[in-house]
Amino acid sequence: MNIGIIGLPSSGKTTIFNALTHGQAETGTYHAGTFSVNMGAVNVPDLRVDKLSAMYKPRKTVYAQVQFKDVAGIEGGSSKGSSLGGRLLNELGANDALLHVVRAFTNLAVPHPNGSVNPRRDYEAMETELILSDMAVIEKRLERLQKERTRSEQPLELPLMQRLIAHLEAQKPLRSIDLTAEEERLLRSYSLLSLKPMVIVLNVNDDADANEAEQQLAALLGREILLQLRGKLEMELAQMDTADAAMFLEEFGLSEPGLDRVIRAGYDLLGVQSFFTVGEDEVRAWTVRRGAPAVEAAGVIHSDLAKGFIRAEVVSYQDLITTGSIPEARRVGKFRLEGRDYIVKDGDILHVRFNL
Repeated sequence: MNIGIIGLPSSGKTTIFNALTHGQAETGTYHAGTFSVNMGAVNVPDLRVDKLSAMYKPRKTVYAQVQFKDVAGIEGGSSKGSSLGGRLLNELGANDALLHVVRAFTNLAVPHPNGSVNPRRDYEAMETELILSDMAVIEKRLERLQKERTRSEQPLELPLMQRLIAHLEAQKPLRSIDLTAEEERLLRSYSLLSLKPMVIVLNVNDDADANEAEQQLAALLGREILLQLRGKLEMELAQMDTADAAMFLEEFGLSEPGLDRVIRAGYDLLGVQSFFTVGEDEVRAWTVRRGAPAVEAAGVIHSDLAKGFIRAEVVSYQDLITTGSIPEARRVGKFRLEGRDYIVKDGDILHVRFNL
């Protein structure tokens, strides 16, 4: 899963990046017109992987991972169109989802470029940038479709593009429009930014007194997920060892690090889940979309497994933990043989039988 972190200057998005990735990227050094990307991969926290690893004692334990990209270069407030250039568009378009950091903290040492902290204004400015960027892409595509009237996909694509441009002209992001599976397929190659699932992170002061700002933003949102994070505090937490971090969380009344909340939000937005493979060599978590059949999950592990799929041996995580072993799970009827159309469930443990 790839998540791009965006935000206006001085929103604290690099602070949030450091908090999520345990990184140490330099903060507070924005220069107008510059372009840079900080990248960091983090393991998806999953106690089930820990328990399976303790059970099998494998040579290697592999967690699912999330790749975060802190993308700099968006200024907002352009009167002539989107400020998103080619390299920036490419970096943003390559992500599965976007995490938009909106400033709600006050800090005299970090003045807001617009003179005041106003989360609603900043959120709308970024949305406008994404909408204008998508309008430019779709307008260009519409011009070409008008000229290529013999294309086989035009009967579907032309009216779709016309519907999308009308939606954008109404200042609505494309993630708020309903699309069929075929329409989604047609749009995959366009990397439309306002179509991407989005998590909104309200970057608040350590006292977390931002309920009014949260309510204002919540009234504007549709399918987005809104979270409050104490960015500076979370960044300090990310630099601590496990024992100190646990004490720190308790002291500030936090039940879990912000990373856990962001990853859950990402999984929910993208409609994905985890399944596992286990053995003495390796215990590994894999990510697959919810509702995926067993043959698709096999392909996530390796394309050869999908091509030569025979059947999947399946036991749920909870049944394996309860029975203590696969032989015991088989003895009590909790171990199953499933075909290629079996719908994989979150926490399933799979062993794929296949022919090459």
